[in-house]
Amino acid sequence: MSFVLRDLAYEEIETIGILENELFPADAWPLELFYSEFFQPDTRRYIVVEVDGEVVGYAGLMVIDTTADIQTIGVLPRFEGQGMGRAMLTELLGEARRRGATTVMLEVRADNPRAQELYARYGFRKIHLRKKYYRDGVDAWVMQLVLAEEKETP
Repeated sequence: MSFVLRDLAYEEIETIGILENELFPADAWPLELFYSEFFQPDTRRYIVVEVDGEVVGYAGLMVIDTTADIQTIGVLPRFEGQGMGRAMLTELLGEARRRGATTVMLEVRADNPRAQELYARYGFRKIHLRKKYYRDGVDAWVMQLVLAEEKETP
C-alpha cells in the first residue's frame, strides 16, 4: 500500500482530534492541546500519514535543547503493519537530529508490546516505569534513545 508522509496542516487539527479519540480513548488529548502544539514550530513538529487522500495516522515531536520527546504516534488499526509507524518514527528521529537532539525520550503503554517492539528495533531502551501513568491505570514505560548509539533504520 502506498502512503504519503507530510507535515500536519492547520485545517487537519480537528481530524487529528477525531483520530486521537479513536486511537487513545482513555488518554485522548483535548483538541486545544493539538492547536497549542501546532503553534510552537520552534520546538514542535507534527506529521501525518495519508492514504488515498485520507489521514490515517499522525505523530509529533518536541525538541528542547538537546532532548527530543516523541509526543504521540498513532495509526488507525486497519492500517497497522504496513510500515506507516516506522516511516513516521524514522522521520521524527531525523527531525530530532536536524534540531540538534542527542537523546530522544518517549512513554509507551506497558500493555502495548507492538509499539514497544518497534521502539526497541530502533535502539530505544526501557529506563523507567511510571506506575499508573495512564488514566485507566496502565503503567508507562519510559524509553530512551541516545542518537549516537542508535541502530540503523530497520
